[in-house]
Amino acid sequence: MAATTGTPTDRPAAGRRERTGWYFYDWANSAFSTTVLTVFLGPFLTSVTKIAAGCELGADDCTGRVHPLGISVAAGSFFPYVVSLSVFLTVFVLPVMGAVADRSPRKKVLLAVTAFTASAATMCFAFVTGDNYLLGGVLFLIANISGGASIVVYNSFLPQLAGPDDRDKVSSRGWALGYLGGGLLLAFNLVAVTILSIDGNDQRTLDIARWCIVSAGVWWAVFTLIPLAWLREHPGLSSTGQRGNVLIDGFRQLGGTIRNIRAYPLTLFFLLSYLIYNDGIQTVIALASQYGTEELDLEQSTLIITILLVQFLAFGGALLLGAMAAKVGARKTVLFSLALWLGVVVAAYWLPAGKPLPFMLLGVAIGLVLGGSQALSRSLYSQFIPAGREGEYYGFYEISDKGTSWLGPLLFGVVFQLSNSYRSGIISLVVFFLVGGVLLALVPMRRGIIAAGNTPPKLL
Repeated sequence: MAATTGTPTDRPAAGRRERTGWYFYDWANSAFSTTVLTVFLGPFLTSVTKIAAGCELGADDCTGRVHPLGISVAAGSFFPYVVSLSVFLTVFVLPVMGAVADRSPRKKVLLAVTAFTASAATMCFAFVTGDNYLLGGVLFLIANISGGASIVVYNSFLPQLAGPDDRDKVSSRGWALGYLGGGLLLAFNLVAVTILSIDGNDQRTLDIARWCIVSAGVWWAVFTLIPLAWLREHPGLSSTGQRGNVLIDGFRQLGGTIRNIRAYPLTLFFLLSYLIYNDGIQTVIALASQYGTEELDLEQSTLIITILLVQFLAFGGALLLGAMAAKVGARKTVLFSLALWLGVVVAAYWLPAGKPLPFMLLGVAIGLVLGGSQALSRSLYSQFIPAGREGEYYGFYEISDKGTSWLGPLLFGVVFQLSNSYRSGIISLVVFFLVGGVLLALVPMRRGIIAAGNTPPKLL
């Protein structure tokens, strides 16, 4: 008898409208990972931190330090450290949120609360002016953690919207639409930067960057209305007949999973490999702008054009690798993409300063593998999740998803602080793709999926 996938037998299959509504949350939240994390936030928050450290705006040789909570931090390391702190906190928040989603009969309410909290925090960057770097750090923590919680709830719908053989396609379409939406907003922001910037006026450039960040929060809030309108409630099996407080029951469920975690060792094996290699991917995404401005001396307009290339190529790349997975299997496709990621990091180390074209060509390579590697990882992981615990397991997964990574930024920040070289920081990321790829290759996929009580897809 085929194993259940967690969709109640009396629930009608998801239709095209509902799946489209699900896709649109990728469209909504990708504005944050693209406009905020990938392009503007790193240079913006680093500039604000440098002002707080006593450096002149636009100074390239700043060696000043700030002292949040009495801790001495190099101005250039503050942003990577805040990223690492946000992910450290998500370790405690996201699995609990996932367990609550599994227990709640109204997951759309959870999606609304977490998404609107994140988008509101992003819009509040309008108040990050002068040397107020601490406010910027706190708002980023709120936005990143709340946004991650919303994606946990969002991902938990996937096993209930598509069967085992359709999830690669559905997940890839969501990622593809997300990159298209994120790229569209970034294109609008590129127009704003081009029209409104004044050469030599660094303060005006900083102000424009702040409002571009705010625009991502507005975009996120507005387009979240579509999935809230078109998705149906898909309560997890753990919510069936549940009584009492959902939050308390969620903690109990999470505690039970942690106690019995050895029951699904292959699920954990896959998750470990993903957390390692995706930490490298997210670090490259989050710190690319900082690397481009601080090490390669590139103009912000060059960075935005490059990220636009990445976004629109990632739209096609997600669909292309999704089609490749249909031919050779998702795991082989992901391993292929990790080999390309390894080449990207090595090439980034050798990029010449002040030369936009090589940086853009590297962006083309990233775009072709970015969407597919993440979309297929998401659908692969869904096969390893025991029925009824989708939210909880995606809570662990989301610890290293869209913009949330901690080991990579931490390693990058430490290497920079020791060497004062962003190139040394970027090459240190090689280890994530090597170790993560080797572990993924060693996962016995079919055995792990069956052990979780699910039916393996025809191709892996």
